Amino acid sequence: MFFFLIFAETFIKRIKMPVISSKEFITNQKKYFEMALDREVLVKRGKNKFIISNANQCDEFLEPDDDFRRALSVEEFKKRARVVVENAYKRFTNECITTT
Repeated sequence: MFFFLIFAETFIKRIKMPVISSKEFITNQKKYFEMALDREVLVKRGKNKFIISNANQCDEFLEPDDDFRRALSVEEFKKRARVVVENAYKRFTNECITTT
């Protein structure tokens, strides 16, 4: 239920999202930065689109969680993967030897 409420809130904010040109943004930066405190602002520059958002609202989602704390370093992953591959190779070669 909590996820749905966040999704619905984000969706509603995006519906109200003002769409402005880059020239308009440069001319009235203060106005649009203050507006971005409450909702996202979409800035269009040619075919490119950029969203200005309040990063302070995202902090709760960017905190490290348990999965992040349990994550392996690249070196640890390499060590473990090497062991797994070596064991699989040994099993494979032993099976080939016993079947011939």
